[in-house]
Amino acid sequence: MKRIYNSILGLGLMATALTVTSCIDETVPTSSTTEEQIKSSDRSLSALLWGMPASLNTEDADNAHYRFGYGALMKVRDVMTGDYTTASNSYNHFSAWARNVSQGENYAIGQYIWNVSYEFIHSANLMLNAVPDVENASDDVKGYVGAAYAFRALEYLDLARMYEFLPNDKTSNINKDGNDVLNLTVPIVTEKTTEIEARNNPRATRQQMAEFILSDLDKAEQYIVFLNETNKTLPHLDCVYGLKARYYMWLENYPKAQEYAQKAIEESTVSRPMNEDEMLNTSKGFNDISKWMWGGALVKENDAVQTGIINWVSWQCNETSFGYNPYGPRTLIDASMYSRISNTDIRKMLWSPGSYAQVPAWYTAYCVGINDCLNNDGTINAKKDDCRYRAWGKCVSVKFRPNLGKYNDVNIGAASSYPIMRLEEMYFIMIEALAHQNADLGKQLLTNFMQSYRDPNYSTLATNQEDVIEEIVFQKRVEFWGEGLTFFDIKRLNMSVTRGYTGTNHVSGQRYNTNGRPAWMNLVIVQTEQNNNEAVMGFNNPDPTGKYTNWSN
Repeated sequence: MKRIYNSILGLGLMATALTVTSCIDETVPTSSTTEEQIKSSDRSLSALLWGMPASLNTEDADNAHYRFGYGALMKVRDVMTGDYTTASNSYNHFSAWARNVSQGENYAIGQYIWNVSYEFIHSANLMLNAVPDVENASDDVKGYVGAAYAFRALEYLDLARMYEFLPNDKTSNINKDGNDVLNLTVPIVTEKTTEIEARNNPRATRQQMAEFILSDLDKAEQYIVFLNETNKTLPHLDCVYGLKARYYMWLENYPKAQEYAQKAIEESTVSRPMNEDEMLNTSKGFNDISKWMWGGALVKENDAVQTGIINWVSWQCNETSFGYNPYGPRTLIDASMYSRISNTDIRKMLWSPGSYAQVPAWYTAYCVGINDCLNNDGTINAKKDDCRYRAWGKCVSVKFRPNLGKYNDVNIGAASSYPIMRLEEMYFIMIEALAHQNADLGKQLLTNFMQSYRDPNYSTLATNQEDVIEEIVFQKRVEFWGEGLTFFDIKRLNMSVTRGYTGTNHVSGQRYNTNGRPAWMNLVIVQTEQNNNEAVMGFNNPDPTGKYTNWSN
């Protein structure tokens, strides 16, 4: 019986909406390399190892330019929060998630999340399937297997937290078919899953998924110590501990989350949080994978880089002459969030106005001359029509910058890195986890961290546990703006999203205010999975599309 390695059996192509018909599409070899050859070849196993980080950066345009892999999913999660917005919806291929439209089972945007996530899992399953007897494998191969378990755990933990149905203010856990979907996650597909099993593979409960992920993480911890590769596009023991810290936060087991966050900090080769120079460096900053525990990285040969527009830098960097951001959907921090950040906090300079938010030289192409565009202090003279067209405006991000500062060279500028896990996250997990157990100690640890690394003048008036945790999470939101993590905290803690208010910089059509976690954070399983997996039929999350009214003053 042929084995399959993902739960997408009938992918099909979609335009705006999907048809409801599809057919079984088994995953079978398409080259002359057999499974036996893979298992007997160290070179082939090495190729499978490097195929895992490579799979995170696969560009799959199909006229939908949000499709550039793991970084795209990070951006999807961010636009579903209230912290991250855009200056305009012009050319914005991510706007549907921000506007809460087309979120149902028959739409292409949901299909992409499902497909690409299981493709990441597929790349890990290929490695695990190729090493059926890991105990008798070489030490190098054991290390490869440890990395595969870590990659698979990373993705299932993301999927579980995105698709698990949690109570919200607009949709019920009793769905349209009358079934209770509370705490249901996604189907589990391993290297041993057969086609017949995949056709009847129900959504795992929270408990089932938790047991599965922990099993993967325990195996990753056991074998990853044999991994000799130091490249940070691969996970190492500190990352496994970091994943366990995330895992226990999801389950709200705060003592264990604190324990593993501490272990990750102690094990990490990153000695300290990024400092001001490292964060704000115009040529590296948040491009420098050496400053993180784990990251994704692109090189100029990647298809995503070669497109010029379907890659991380295109959609996250406002300073380039290539890509999407400079031509409409410039990335902004929420105005109220920006105003709450202390002026002595070094992170505030990650958004303009700030001393590092200078106008890129390429703006001169849109002005009569540089002196006509700039005031004496380097800000744009918005009275000039040609300059106003490219004016940045308040709250625009300069956090993510083109590689080596090459704002006009896509082959270099877009060959950038992006963070998957940073040491700072472990500090914030440890701080919040401690606060859930003892608010005073959590507040003290937060104050120590902030004064040591972010704001020497930091203080907070928060006293009770609820306010202390809110303050901790706010500082975490500032720290990880644009890194795809805030979604998980908002959903876990049942926090509201507030985009509609006087002075908002969220564009019309995105100004939704929720009472607690948004309904749209319970992602909907796509129709193609239901067509080919009978156990999922009738057990989908309710469609949140159109459930909120846009705020207007």
